[in-house]
Amino acid sequence: MLETIVWSRRDALLLDERGEVVFELKDVEAPAAWSDTAVNVVASRYFKPGPNGERSVKDLLRRVGGTLSKWVGEEGIGEEGYEARLLDLLVHQRGAFNSPVWFNVGFDGHPQCSACFILSVKDDLNAILELARVEALIFKYGSGCGTNLSVLRSSRERLSGGGFASGPVSFMRGYDAFAGVVKSGGRTRRAAKMQILDVAHPDIHDFVRAKAVEERKAKALAAAGFGGGMDGEAHRSVAFQNSNLSVRVTDEFLRAARESRPWTTRAVKTGEPVETFPARQLLREIAQGAWECGDPGIQYDAAIQVWNPVPKSGRINATNPCSEFVFLDDTACNLSSLNLLAYLKPDFSFDTAGFRRDAGTLFRAMEAIIDRSVYPTPKVAEMSRIFRPLGLGYANLGALLMALGLPYDSLEGRGWAAAITALMTGEAYRVSAEIAAELGPFEAYEVNKEDVLRVLEMHRGALAQVEAAPAPLLAGARKVWDEALRLAREHGVRNAQATVLAPTGTIAFLMDCDTTGIEPDLSLVKYKALAGGGTLRLLNRVVPRALARLGYGQGEIDGIVKHLEREEGMEGAPHLRREHLPVFDCAFRPGRHGRVISPDGHLLMMAAVQPFLSGGISKTVNLPKETTVEEIERLYLRAGEMGLKALAVYREGSKGIEPLTTRCLIHEGRDSCCGG
Repeated sequence: MLETIVWSRRDALLLDERGEVVFELKDVEAPAAWSDTAVNVVASRYFKPGPNGERSVKDLLRRVGGTLSKWVGEEGIGEEGYEARLLDLLVHQRGAFNSPVWFNVGFDGHPQCSACFILSVKDDLNAILELARVEALIFKYGSGCGTNLSVLRSSRERLSGGGFASGPVSFMRGYDAFAGVVKSGGRTRRAAKMQILDVAHPDIHDFVRAKAVEERKAKALAAAGFGGGMDGEAHRSVAFQNSNLSVRVTDEFLRAARESRPWTTRAVKTGEPVETFPARQLLREIAQGAWECGDPGIQYDAAIQVWNPVPKSGRINATNPCSEFVFLDDTACNLSSLNLLAYLKPDFSFDTAGFRRDAGTLFRAMEAIIDRSVYPTPKVAEMSRIFRPLGLGYANLGALLMALGLPYDSLEGRGWAAAITALMTGEAYRVSAEIAAELGPFEAYEVNKEDVLRVLEMHRGALAQVEAAPAPLLAGARKVWDEALRLAREHGVRNAQATVLAPTGTIAFLMDCDTTGIEPDLSLVKYKALAGGGTLRLLNRVVPRALARLGYGQGEIDGIVKHLEREEGMEGAPHLRREHLPVFDCAFRPGRHGRVISPDGHLLMMAAVQPFLSGGISKTVNLPKETTVEEIERLYLRAGEMGLKALAVYREGSKGIEPLTTRCLIHEGRDSCCGG
């Protein structure tokens, strides 16, 4: 199948901020249709390194796609021509697996394939130290993990042998430091951690302030002449640069904050009251930290538990570093993502049949991965195989909406996104039920059957609330959900969780996406380093396509594009009608006064798709520099009212540096993301 496409040879080259070569591989064979960026990313990140390493994308695809197809066949869950379909999907950039699959599959019988892990910890020194060891193994193979540390006694509670406990924030420093020396996937990427604390923990104030204090130190060091930037000496000298922090809040706390009532923290061991203070004061502190540096984020416990499909087996306490994998402790999830723009037909309709076909192809491979993968502890292996959670998702939503001539922040844009997400999750569960008919449902299904079906029916029922979606797309989503529910009631499902929306940082480049995950474009003009130094400005490739969709002629398009290249924004462009400006709004404003998507626009998009996802959404709500602490506080409250499971924000320039457009940008102000 790979021989039917046109191949070319070129050199792969990556430069750092100073224009110095950090990776070079000559004479790389790659599909001619792939961009240089895709080839550079694949060669530097995913090729087997060394003198006898890979030099052709063919070898990479055969190693990964061939191995996965073999596993699917051995599991008995494939279909005729499965390998050809999988390779066709991958080589034409319609979908991709998470980074650990590309790193590790095909080298031994049991590789680490999951990008996302959730680990537990006990209030015991041996367990606390064991967590650091297990995390190191996860980071080594390119994955990320999260832990809720609320079981650890606070620094205000006594130890049995006398004195006071160290408290979770003290141990967090150790975890973060160790993560900093274990590079993700053995490459140059940062390790990725999520550290969570419940809002009633006695050390919640210290937790909320922790990262902002470190950011102030980094800024002071940079001002004193130490190297700035994310990888400079200033940030390397302070804590929590490998960690995202999130507060797990309850509805009770949110009500107390809205109503200006007191809030009481309670001792971990006894549950006795420790400190009482205004709930609004703590919410303001959380917003202040996010205003300063993007942390902490918030996780909404009530929404998380309502959508828990397996409550008889336990509560959901934590997430992975980017908050999309939302599941039980000591579980793992492998991810894959579909490139949405690849399914837009010339007549601007959506290829529903092709999307479903490819979603099923990826899902079957992901299911086969579960039993072939290695896990860092016996408990994680056991739990992952009992519940079999998976994370199918997508990328390039922002580019798709722009190509359709729809603003990201519009009722129509949200309608498209909701219907596509519903279609994807419905197909995932339909395939999961088909596999269950052959191999049986996940082991813990029977005890949780009532809740699994309840959650599936909630997904199907949410379709009634979708507005402004194309009728054929919405009809397709309803049809697939009817099929999924019928099969699930008859056979159960093979997987307790099926879909998430991951950051798709590196794999978005592999697929030549203009936008990552659910995000809008960051900016219509991006920058790429050139050999010998300097930068090249790159235009969002969808802009001319969007202008044509909106009815502009070629001469008008050329004039608008020239203006964009010169001004880096669309305002004031010749020929461009003002009512079309919102189509080209991005997360960050061009220049000092350009247009930008409103914070509420980000929230509304998240709220539109969340009811159709098993897990959560890895997304940043980007905020203008002038955003106030009070406005961030309002966003945190509103997100809880909208039923979101988690929220992270980043105020432009708050870290003293601007994010690069050549790296994974999810949680721009936060520092870590999973192996996606």
